[in-house]
Amino acid sequence: MASPPGKDSGNTARPLIRRRSLLLGTAALGAAGALGAAGCGKVPSGDTLARLRSQGTVRLGIAGEAPYGYIDEQGAFTGEAVELAKVVFKRLGVPGVQPSPTDFSSLIPGLNSQQFDVVSAGMYINRDRCAQVVFADPEYQMLDSFIVRKGNPKNLRSYEDVVAARARLATGTGYAEIDYAVAAGIPRKEIVILQDPVAGLNAVESGRVDVFAGTALTSRNVVRKSTKAEATKPFAPVVDGKKKIDGGGFAFRPTDTGLRDAFNEEIHRMKKSGELFRILRPFGFTESEMTTMTAEELCA
Repeated sequence: MASPPGKDSGNTARPLIRRRSLLLGTAALGAAGALGAAGCGKVPSGDTLARLRSQGTVRLGIAGEAPYGYIDEQGAFTGEAVELAKVVFKRLGVPGVQPSPTDFSSLIPGLNSQQFDVVSAGMYINRDRCAQVVFADPEYQMLDSFIVRKGNPKNLRSYEDVVAARARLATGTGYAEIDYAVAAGIPRKEIVILQDPVAGLNAVESGRVDVFAGTALTSRNVVRKSTKAEATKPFAPVVDGKKKIDGGGFAFRPTDTGLRDAFNEEIHRMKKSGELFRILRPFGFTESEMTTMTAEELCA
């Protein structure tokens, strides 16, 4: 699995393929395949946490996407999910973390074929994914936001506004925003699909599209240095008449509920103490994006 370029933070990073993607796609390719070669096949039974403690290392599936898991300018693996994993697994007796970058759509297949031990990519928790993996409770919640031209000349603040204005909307490959736009009445064939938010920013700045839909965190980060574009106020998409608030968390193999439960215990302690927010804050998260939602709620 070759490492995809990382999600942008301002103008810094490389292209990204997001945790929000609803695509669960093909098997992982490239560099991480070497890691998976020995692990493909039947999932071993037994106590995974005990095995990880014995090894001293946990393999993290990441999507090369800032601010969740990516390679920084110094060539080091970082991101909110990577840094969180370092803290939690050290407390669980596993001091080493080994990030394995791959395409987002390959994360769940790679996890279930043992190319890594856990998905550490801030992955959105939804019903389809819950049928394939088990999730820890989310470490954050997230609303959507648009990247628009400065001054928001078409006054686009929701998907319904895009429909009313007959605006040209773009979003990323496999993003959940595709389905949110379709739910609002935008024909799927009319949605422009771009590689990542950096491409979205460029398309908005050049006038190729009127709006790029992404998460609030993505939008505010990517426009930070732009003189031609801005991010709209965060909003909750409406699906089937209900506002949709997403939450992202760590994913584990269905056989690893014991490991998930041990991870959850640490996450809950960190939420209660405020340590979780202190880890996420340097990556652009705000207090409004901390959450008490559970994986069970998001899987329902």
